Parts: sequence; C-alpha cells; structure tokens
Amino acid sequence: MRHCINCCIQLLPDEARTQRLGCQGGPHPSHQACPACKGENKILFRVDSKQMNLLAVLEVRTEGNESWGGFLRFKKGKRCSLVFVLVIMTLVMASYILSGVRQELLIPSPFHYEGFPSSPGIMDGEGAGDPKEHHHQPSVNNLSYVKDYPSIQLIINSITARIAFTSRQRPRLEDLKKQELHMFSVIPSKFLPNSKSPCWYEEFSGRNTTDPYLTNSYVLYSRRFRSTFDALRKAFWGHLSHAHGKHFRLRCLPHFYIIGQPKCGTTDLYDRLRLHPEVKFSAIKEPHWWTRKRFGIVRLRDGLRDRYPVEDYLDLFDLAAHQIHQGLQASVVKEQSKMNKIIIGEASASTMWDNNAWTFFYENSTDGEPPFLIQDFIHALQPHTKLVVMLRDPVERLYSDYLYFASSNKSADDFHEKVAEALQLFEGCMLDGSLRACVYNNTLNNAMPVRLQVGLYAVYLLDWFGVFSKEQFLVLRLEDHASNVRATMRRVLQFLDLGPLSEKQEALMTKSPASNTRRPEDRSLGPMWPITQRMLQDFYGPFNAQLAQVLADEAFTWKKT
Repeated sequence: MRHCINCCIQLLPDEARTQRLGCQGGPHPSHQACPACKGENKILFRVDSKQMNLLAVLEVRTEGNESWGGFLRFKKGKRCSLVFVLVIMTLVMASYILSGVRQELLIPSPFHYEGFPSSPGIMDGEGAGDPKEHHHQPSVNNLSYVKDYPSIQLIINSITARIAFTSRQRPRLEDLKKQELHMFSVIPSKFLPNSKSPCWYEEFSGRNTTDPYLTNSYVLYSRRFRSTFDALRKAFWGHLSHAHGKHFRLRCLPHFYIIGQPKCGTTDLYDRLRLHPEVKFSAIKEPHWWTRKRFGIVRLRDGLRDRYPVEDYLDLFDLAAHQIHQGLQASVVKEQSKMNKIIIGEASASTMWDNNAWTFFYENSTDGEPPFLIQDFIHALQPHTKLVVMLRDPVERLYSDYLYFASSNKSADDFHEKVAEALQLFEGCMLDGSLRACVYNNTLNNAMPVRLQVGLYAVYLLDWFGVFSKEQFLVLRLEDHASNVRATMRRVLQFLDLGPLSEKQEALMTKSPASNTRRPEDRSLGPMWPITQRMLQDFYGPFNAQLAQVLADEAFTWKKT
C-alpha cells in the first residue's frame, strides 16, 4: 500500500528565487533518499523511461504562520495533484525540445532556414523554377557532418594516393570465342556491303505457322513488350526472302551504341534521335544484353536466370531489319537508296561500365581484374561500330541516381550518410587492390549504398580507348546538351553520317521537352548538403582531371558547369 505524501509550499525570499520539492512520510521501496529533505524520501520523475533532474525544486515544509498554513491545508490533495501535473508537463516539454524532436509537439519553429544553393543537373528538372521549391530546413546533422569532414577527407586522401591509371592487356580473339562459342557461331565475320548497318541473311527453318518469338526471353519476362512482338509476328512471314525452296531472314546488329552513362541524359538523346527518319532503334530502349541478359541477369540481387541467347537480342532489331530488307529487295533505285540509308541504334546505358557478371562466368585473374570486358566482345564482332557517350558532373549524377533509384526515406541526410559509407568501402578495397580491380569488383559494387563507381568515367573510357580508336567515339556533356540542344544534335547527326533535316524536322527534334526529368516528389527534396557536395568533388576531382586530359577538354573537369 502506497504511503501518502504531504506537500506544502513556502515562498522564499526574492534573492533566493528558488523553489524546492520536499517530501514527507515513511519510506517506500520505489523512493530514493532526498538530500533536500534530510534523508526523507524523494519522488523521481521519469520522461521517456529516463530519470529527469528537476530544473526547479519546490521545497515543502510546515510553517507556523496560520494564514499560510490554513491556506495550504485547504484541499491539500488537489493542490498536490495540480503541482505534480504542471511539473511533469514542464519536464516532458523540456525533454522533447532538448532532444530535437519538437515536431512531435506540433509547435512550429519561429526560425526559418533557406537551403544552401547547389547545381543539380538541368536535365533532371532542376531549372530556375520557383525558388520556393528550394526552401528546405537544414538538418541538425548537417552541423555534425561538417565536424566529421576531416575524417572523411583522410579517407579521400587515402584513395587519391592509390589512384593509378594503368593499361590492361587485351585478350586474344581465340580466348573470346571460347567464352562465347554460340554467339560467334551465329554472327558472321562479314556483313552485307550495301547496308550501312551490319546485316546478313540466315536461313529460317520454320513454317508460315511457326511463331519466331515463342521462346524469346524478352517476350517471356516483359509483358509490356508483348504487343510490340505481336506486331512483328504478324509481319514476319512477309519479310522473308525465298530462294531454292528455302526461307531466309535478315539479321542485323546496331550501327551505333549509346553506351552511357545512366542519369546523364541518354534517354533524352535517344528520344530526339529516333525522330530522325533514317534512325531505327531496338524494340526495347535498353536491352542490357551485352552487360546483363547475356549472363541471365535481370536483377543481380535476385540471382541468375537462364541466359538470353544472342538470337533473342537480334530479334529486337527485326523491325529495322524488315525495312532494310525491303530496300535491299526493291527494284526501284529510289526505294533502295532510301532504305539502305537506315542505321540501327541501341541505347543501353549500362554498356560502358557494367561488368559485374564477370566473376560468375570467367576465371578470376591473379590481380582481381576481369580478364574480359564488354568492349572486347563487341569489338571482336563489330570493329567499326560507332559509340556515343553522354556524361555529366559525376557529383550531380550520383545525387540524381540516388533520387531515382532509392525507394524510401530519401533525404539529403540519408544521401550524405550513404556517400560516407560508400567512400569508406571503396577505400577498404583500394587498400588491398588496384583501381581497376575495385571499379569492377562486383562484391564492392553491391555493398556500396550508392553507385559511386559509375561516375569514374576516366577508368571506363581508358579501357574502351584501349580497344576502339578515339575516332569511333563521340563524348558529350549533358550540361552542353541542356544549354544548346540544337548544337548537340547537329554534332550527333554529323558523327553518324546522317542526312540533313528540314527546318520542320529539326524543330521537332530540338524543341520537344526534355525526357526523363527529375520527378516532382524528388525535386521537392532539394539539393544535397554543401558538405556532401564538397566530399564528392574531392573524390571525383582526380578522375575528372584525368578525363579532361584524355579528351583534351578542360570542360570535363566540371569546375565550371
């Protein structure tokens, strides 16, 4: 049975300006000794399961003054209850305010902060816009991030000290063929001379009732593309060549590839370029066959599926092949000339950088570097292909990538923490391995919470330049494309040897709105913290400098975007 606690109030002199809590009564197991009460018991207050020290203490003692005594004895129980309620409420509010969770009290702060300016990519919807969209309250953690920067700087310095851009030894053609026997048996070494795209005829052994796409893995695993294949299926038999009782279908590979990078404007370039009457793309914008589907990868975290054979990849270009076949078979010279100008493109933004599958299929080399890269196989089959690359400031690319692919709890705080974690993981790899081994390290790439490695453009391009000549590349900057779409598109058309457009066609291609811009809900999150931006600039700086040197263009340092 609880002991009753007697309380009274004494007003102390003004110079004291204090109040104390006293407690009288017998001992209780749950009470602790109260020094102010000379050994008597003290009631402890707990807020959020933690003992709280009182900022002001009410001392309760009995006095001889009858007028005050009579007043204090009036409804003593109710007064005690009221005092305890007020004290507890004060303590709860103080604890919440001091712990930084005032929003749970639904009390608006009288202070308003404006977000620090940054420079997110224009093509991701971060234009001038309404300035109100960028008023964001900085997190309390932002201050601690600044304090933690020296430790992050040590990590970045450790990485920078170990950067070494080394050349790799190209594999022999015989070794490449051993890895992909079927692919090299399907694709010939020579193509039709009167087609700009690499095309050839192969025998089709089926009947007119045979479904040529029955086992196509893209059809089986992608419902949204089934209507496209339904149209191809209906037109298939009418686009075969017949000779000596046999049927032949035209097969084609791309004349050019848009190989990267993700969140750098490749979708916008693709959407504009396909408006050209002489350009035909694959039925799927990003087949990811060279980098993923060829190995049976849809999502690496989901494990491996059956590998997509090269025939499934070639099926994606049937629509373009039908038109090229029509030109090759036409008796009218004008029709032949029109169709023979058609070029085929493919725009998988993973082609330039994603070699994560190598550890599952190729024997590990002694230094941890992949013995074969994607470009080795493409070059072995298409040594004269053309390659288009679109890049952007890797700092802004990473933030855009995070906003696009993160599923929940997105914020500048979360991004900062993920960047810091990724830098630590990358340094851990660099302590034991080479730069190339870490960039192509599948385990590391899956462990990093943000795709830090995708922005290391110099590493990837140097490996591509070791296989293809520089003249086969057109490297663009998203910042330039966003500021002058017409100039960029003219460069692309000239690089691909495409015919000139009429004013109407050029206006249609260049004046359409940008594609794949940043979503409104992501745009409302505002820019990354300035300290995060500084960390990433320090990390990517040496790689950008190397890229600018290789391309002989200081714009690729992104010091002034």
